[in-house]
Amino acid sequence: MKKRRSWVPGLLLLVPILLFLFGFFVVPMLYILYLSFISTENLSGADAVYSLQNYITLFTDSYYLNSLWITVKISIYSVIVALLLGYPIALTMAKSSARVRAIITLLIASPLLVSIVVRNFGWYLLLLPNGTINSFLLNIGIINKPLNLLFSELGVVIGLSNAYLPFMVLAIVTSLYNIDPSLEKASAILGASPMRSFFSITLPLSLPGIISGSVLVFSLSMSAYVTPALMGGANVPVMPVVVYDQINNLLHWTFGSALSYVLLATTLLSVFIFTRVFEKSKFKEVFR
Repeated sequence: MKKRRSWVPGLLLLVPILLFLFGFFVVPMLYILYLSFISTENLSGADAVYSLQNYITLFTDSYYLNSLWITVKISIYSVIVALLLGYPIALTMAKSSARVRAIITLLIASPLLVSIVVRNFGWYLLLLPNGTINSFLLNIGIINKPLNLLFSELGVVIGLSNAYLPFMVLAIVTSLYNIDPSLEKASAILGASPMRSFFSITLPLSLPGIISGSVLVFSLSMSAYVTPALMGGANVPVMPVVVYDQINNLLHWTFGSALSYVLLATTLLSVFIFTRVFEKSKFKEVFR
């Protein structure tokens, strides 16, 4: 009885957050799932027809399959760009003094204080055919005509990788902080070069941070709407934009619900496969 009573205060403290999650997350998600199985315009009542027609239409229409593939491809590219740019920054933070580390952290986190819409409009001006980047390249003679940077997959990747770069850096640097510095000293004493020490010690031990940052950036990129809508427009029909058009513009609530659940399932399946591949690889000891 004493053990049972000790759980009561903790359970009561959890009740508000559980009610909030249930009311504003679980219930809406279940309702969207319910809508995805309705194949008629009537969403309730005896006239509603329940079937898999929305999912069949999705997987038999090349437009929506291509949209799903574009979304996955852009998300993967965004992860690669964020990783290539973020790892050197995280490594510099881990090797720096506390003062330099604080300055770099402030610079990395400061873009998060600015609205993503404002940041995207900044990139919008930079990537225009007569924008800063194209004008500079034309003036120095590298290109003869403006590059197609805006309203393209490249523009969306630039916007997404810039928006989610701080998450990649902070995830990697957390793993780097946990690496014992004496390991690199020991490898140097044994005759290993700095490059050998990096690939044999630093990189494998930082894999949990790399995986966490990659999963975070990939998930955010898969569900991003504002950046693809502004930087890609109609030329880059990613799934979140297509879902928005189906629900808000075309008022196809049921088909838009099916699209959103396929997007969710694709994201979860991709993340699961990605993490399991690394956890079962030769670096599996790092994840224990």
